Amino acid sequence: MLHSSTRSLFVVISIGVVLAIVVMALAWPPVLWAFLVVGPLIGIGALDMTQTRHSLRRNFPLVGRARWLMEGVRPFIRQYFMESETDGAPVPRVFRSVVYQRAKGHDDTVPFGTKFDTYRDGYEWIAHAVAALDIHGKEMHPRVRVGGTACTQPYDASVLNVSAMSFGSLSPNAVRALNSGASNGGFAHNTGEGGISRYHLQPGGDLIWQIGTGYFGCRDDNGNFNPDAFRENACRDSVRMIEIKISQGAKPGHGGLLPAIKNTPEIAEARGVTPGTLVASPPGHTAFSSPRGLLEFVQTLRELSGGKPVGFKLCVGRESDVVAICKAMVETGIKPDFITVDGGEGGTGAAPLEFTNSVGMPLRDGLAFVCDCLSGFDVKHDITVIAVGKIFTAFHMAKNLAIGADLCYSARGFMMSLGCVQSLVCNTNHCPTGVATQDPKLAAGLVVTDKSERVTRYHGESIERLCELVAAAGLTSPSELNRTHIYRRVSQTEVKRYDQLMPYVEVGSLLRQPVPERFEHSIAEAQVDSFQPMACMARHAEGIAELDTPASA
Repeated sequence: MLHSSTRSLFVVISIGVVLAIVVMALAWPPVLWAFLVVGPLIGIGALDMTQTRHSLRRNFPLVGRARWLMEGVRPFIRQYFMESETDGAPVPRVFRSVVYQRAKGHDDTVPFGTKFDTYRDGYEWIAHAVAALDIHGKEMHPRVRVGGTACTQPYDASVLNVSAMSFGSLSPNAVRALNSGASNGGFAHNTGEGGISRYHLQPGGDLIWQIGTGYFGCRDDNGNFNPDAFRENACRDSVRMIEIKISQGAKPGHGGLLPAIKNTPEIAEARGVTPGTLVASPPGHTAFSSPRGLLEFVQTLRELSGGKPVGFKLCVGRESDVVAICKAMVETGIKPDFITVDGGEGGTGAAPLEFTNSVGMPLRDGLAFVCDCLSGFDVKHDITVIAVGKIFTAFHMAKNLAIGADLCYSARGFMMSLGCVQSLVCNTNHCPTGVATQDPKLAAGLVVTDKSERVTRYHGESIERLCELVAAAGLTSPSELNRTHIYRRVSQTEVKRYDQLMPYVEVGSLLRQPVPERFEHSIAEAQVDSFQPMACMARHAEGIAELDTPASA
C-alpha cells in the first residue's frame, strides 16, 4: 500500500543518506557537517513514524508535514495572489482598498469603470437626480441629535462613528488611536462592553459607553449591576451616551469568558474585576428579564447619568421581541433615546462558527423591521436608530439611512483605517499589525500619532463621499434619504426599489385593529412582561399538562 511504501522508502533513504555521508567522510572528513542538516530531518521523520496523534504524519513521515505548511500559507496566497477586487471574505478587497486609500489620503478614484456585474441578482444602486446639487467648496458635517423628551443632555452625533470594540480585544495603542482620531474628527467612539479604560480617557474623545451582561465598570463583587459604580463612570464629561448591549450580530445570544491568563491588571481595572481571575459574561442580563424591565432599566440609567442619552443594542431574533419592546414603550411611556440595530453579519475577534454563520437577522432586514415597528407604534420620531454591520463606504451608509437609520457605526472599517490587513488571526493574540492583540511587542508597532490621523481622515473622506452621493440624488441632507432612493436587481428582468421590497408601515397602524397582515403573528406573540413569546409559553404549558395527566386505563 502507498503509506507502507512511503514509510519503507523513508527508512531506506535515511539509511542510504547516512551511509553515503559516512563513506564520503572517510575521504573528506568535513562532509560530516552534513549531519547538522540530515540528522534533525531523520529525527523528525522517526518521530513522525512513532507518534500516534496524526495519522498523516505517521503514514507519510516528514513529507506529511507539508500539509500544515500549505494550510498555514493558504490564506495569504489567496489574499495576495488569487483574489480579484470583488473577492475576499469577510471583507472584499475593493472595500479594504478604499478604506486604506482614504485613511492614507491617497487618490481613491478607480479607472475604466465598475468591476461589479451590474446584471447579477442583488446588485444595488442609488437613484441620482437630473437636478443634482453642487456642493463643491461647501463644508458639510451632517449631525444627528440623540436624545428624546426625557433626555436633558442630548448629544449631536456624527452620522458615522466607531462601533463597539473593547479594550482587551483591541490593543492599548489601537484604542488610543481610535479615540484620538474620534476627538480630532468630531465623532464618537463606542467603548465596547469591556468598560472604560485609561486608554479611552487619555485622548479625550467622545465616548459611547456600552454596558453588557457582565456590567463591566458598573458591577458589584457578584457581577450584578452596581448603581454607584455606574454613576461614577456615566457622569464623566467624555461619556456622551450609554448603550445597553442586549445582543451583538457576531454571536447573538452567546455569552463569553475572560480567561484568567488574559485578565491583566489593566483589563481588570477597566472592567472592575479582580486581576488574574476567570470572569464570565452570561448570555442574558440579570438587571432585567422583560421588555418592561428593560425600559425601566433605561430610565434608571438615564436618571443616574444625569439625563444623558440611554439606549440599547440588539441583533433582531424573533420579530415578537421588537414588538414586545414597542408595546412596553406604549404601556409604560418610557422610551429609549436610541436603538442600535446590529446585523447577523457583524464581526468579532472570536465566536463559534454556528453563531457567526447561522444566528441573527441580517442588518437590512432587521433594520427595516425595527424602523417599521417604531413607526407602527408611533414612537419613531422620539428614537434615534443606529445601523451597524459591514459598513465601509458612503453607499453602505446611504443604504441603511434610506431604510430608516439616522446614523451608522463601523467597526471593521475603522480597524482597517488603523492598518488591519484581514489576516484573520484576531483570536490568537498574534495580530501582525498590533490592532487586535495584547502582545506589547506587536502593539508597539502601531504608532498612535500616525494611525489616529488615518482614523480621522477615513471618517472625513467617507462623510464627504456621503454628502456627494446625497447631492447627486438632489437632496440637501442624508436625513432626506428614504427607501425610494435605492434600487435592487431582483432578477435578470426585474428591478425594485427598497420601498417595494420593504414597504413602509403607516404611522400608528400597529396601535389599532386590524393590524397589517405581516405583523399579526408578532403582535399576537408579544407581551410586555416576558421576552418569551406567548405562543411558545402556551405550548410549553400544554406539554406540562400532558405530562401531569395520568395515563388512561
